[in-house]
Amino acid sequence: MRPGLPQWSGPLAVKAAAFITVMCCALAALLGVLVHVQVTNQTVGQARDQALQRLTQATERYEAGDTLRRGAGVDPPGLPRQLRDLAVAGDRGTMVADFAGRPTMWAAGPADGDRALAVAIDYSQQARTIEGLDRAILWSSGLAIGATLLVGAFAVTRVTRRLHTTALVARRISAGDLDARVNDPRADPGARVPGRPQDEVAAVAAALDSMASSLQGKLLAEQRFTADVAHELRTPLTGLHAAAELLPPGRPTELVRDRVAALRTLTEDLLEISRLDTGRERLELDTERLGPLAERVVRAAGNGTEVRVVRDVAVETDRRRLERVLGNLVANAHKHGRGPVVLTVNGPVVTVRDHGDGFPEYLVAHGPQRFRTEGGARGHGLGLTIASGQAEVLGARLEFANAPDGGAVATLELPAG
Repeated sequence: MRPGLPQWSGPLAVKAAAFITVMCCALAALLGVLVHVQVTNQTVGQARDQALQRLTQATERYEAGDTLRRGAGVDPPGLPRQLRDLAVAGDRGTMVADFAGRPTMWAAGPADGDRALAVAIDYSQQARTIEGLDRAILWSSGLAIGATLLVGAFAVTRVTRRLHTTALVARRISAGDLDARVNDPRADPGARVPGRPQDEVAAVAAALDSMASSLQGKLLAEQRFTADVAHELRTPLTGLHAAAELLPPGRPTELVRDRVAALRTLTEDLLEISRLDTGRERLELDTERLGPLAERVVRAAGNGTEVRVVRDVAVETDRRRLERVLGNLVANAHKHGRGPVVLTVNGPVVTVRDHGDGFPEYLVAHGPQRFRTEGGARGHGLGLTIASGQAEVLGARLEFANAPDGGAVATLELPAG
């Protein structure tokens, strides 16, 4: 694990710990019951054999007319009624019952008449042995469950920490940080023990790092291609623009100049996007009041946008980039929406709203995508892409949504202070 990462234990660790605890309790209970039953049967069996043996000796002495030894007698006090009824019926049997406050093993058999001959053996030692065994089973089971739970929780927490690190890196990649890598040491082929397979978490980390490297390579190739194409087009377009200015007046000339201007705008937009893609743009900060700045943008656009200043504030920002963002938002509203278009300044939050059909679903969900438009709309999809890129350079948050009563709403929130 890389230093500085927080210790983390999520629901997976809790579920694993609960599962380990339940399984340990079930296993301990099963083993405890088996040992208890086995030892109890053996102890009771030995005491029963001893009692029956003494009953046989007492029966022989009773039939010979000799005096019965201590612990034997005919219908002695404390003899369980069930055992006496069994003996009177002509059978022999044994039973454990309390006598004089102590556990006693009774053995009884038939005597003359409707009486029973019985012997009693102190069963206290055997009962204490079984109780001690039960306590030992409980204590050992508790210790085993605790030790297993600690070891299992430690092992699971190590896995969940690695999974959490992988998830953090995946979120950083999703946010645009393509340099982020998990760098799990277990995923390094040189760090693995020969013959030991790569674990699943390391496999996921290695796959994520490989995906990020591939994605970064493709994105860099796309950025280089965009910049190269824009640079290569710039020189011939300059010559084409100069040649178009020399054409005689007329409708064909106007069409040519219009298309050349559109192509030059597209080329400049591509160059700007390529500069934004490099992430090397630098801010030229100054203090600007948003109300007057918004009015200048609208006047320069000359498209009849209404400006509403609810609360004017001064912000420290790059004026040129902010004007570029607002200008693109206003131009997009007029180009793809319907009037009236309203630009509202409310503190550090600027909104641009039109009353058209609203933004496409993909744009609201995932943001603008270059060269993608919806429903046959004119344009290359670069205006909003540039606005998003410049807003990111400014440290602002640009969001796209649709108003409940119709129309597209672009919200630019500038950083406070």
